[in-house]
Amino acid sequence: MIAIFLALLSGLVPSWLGAGNGVISEEENAAIPPSLTTRPAQNGALIVSLAGSSGATIYYTVDDSTPEASSPRYQAPFLVASNLTVKAIAIRGGRRSAVRTQTFSLNISPGTLVWSDEFSNSTGSRRPDPTIWTYDTGKRGFGNHELETYCAWDSSTAPCSSASPNSYVGNDGYLHIIARQPSNGVYSSARLKTQGYFSFQYGRFEVRAQVPEARGLWPAVWLMGNNILEVNWPACGEQDVLERVNAPKQPDWNEGSIHGIGFTGKTGLGTMYRFPRGKTAAQWHTYGMRWSPGNVSYYVDNPGHPYATYTPASLRGIRGAVWPFDRGQSNFIILNLAVGGNWPGPPDPDHTPFPSEILVDYVRIYSN
Repeated sequence: MIAIFLALLSGLVPSWLGAGNGVISEEENAAIPPSLTTRPAQNGALIVSLAGSSGATIYYTVDDSTPEASSPRYQAPFLVASNLTVKAIAIRGGRRSAVRTQTFSLNISPGTLVWSDEFSNSTGSRRPDPTIWTYDTGKRGFGNHELETYCAWDSSTAPCSSASPNSYVGNDGYLHIIARQPSNGVYSSARLKTQGYFSFQYGRFEVRAQVPEARGLWPAVWLMGNNILEVNWPACGEQDVLERVNAPKQPDWNEGSIHGIGFTGKTGLGTMYRFPRGKTAAQWHTYGMRWSPGNVSYYVDNPGHPYATYTPASLRGIRGAVWPFDRGQSNFIILNLAVGGNWPGPPDPDHTPFPSEILVDYVRIYSN
């Protein structure tokens, strides 16, 4: 026993003292390379998932560089719709694994539909696909002093009601996001997101939607980086594709904007799209974003005619601004209808109708 004790102290463990004898070998203590699995998206595109052993943190790259602890941390499955190489490592207990590498040669033509949720449904009302959508919940103001309580599909604590959900897919084939007023001055709504379930980097993102227009209503479709869990907002970046507040104007409008370190609030970068005469946001429109390296642009109804284009050069003159959209991370999608807040102000008790809802026909991503 003394010999064994001395051997343990010196690191010279006899070969017959393996893990089954309570001693962890060097090989077992090292991090195991992540596993990489795929499942089909659409038209040849794939959704990639990474997994590691318990307690391991996974870092990955998609630009053929070697992943390090400073690389994007894996947070959610991500879309692959172009020819690229995924490299991933796991770090556990200070030990780094070998690199897991997989090259994808998909050869997908630009403009190909590679992922979508069409909200198809022919009977009754159903829950939005739980493999894609989760929820922000509660009454937290969400940084904007919003007035609503956000409710999940099955939330039943007042003011939420599972009997009258604030989001559902109807048999009309639309996603309904509904703001309700169950009692005076009390509001409920829904904020759906793909965080942790689905994300993407680059491509043409598109939503066909019809939004409510009244004092105090704030419909939005937007994206944030998976790395929000590590660097917080606004360092994760924010891309606002559909966003407007209050009653319709003449001409009516939508705003497309981007946010990051140094450009939020009054220093944010936003451009107003003005609808043609006779058109309003309360009608059906297609709101889109083109995202490619060094470029974020927005359009309404016509992807060939962007009304706003942002590049790193757009940040010139903004002190401390950092472009956050090409740091390797994928982004997740958010759909919500806020009530009140810093931008729209409170609802008008005489003229803001409740319930009010966003209708979403589809959410789509096309290849670049």
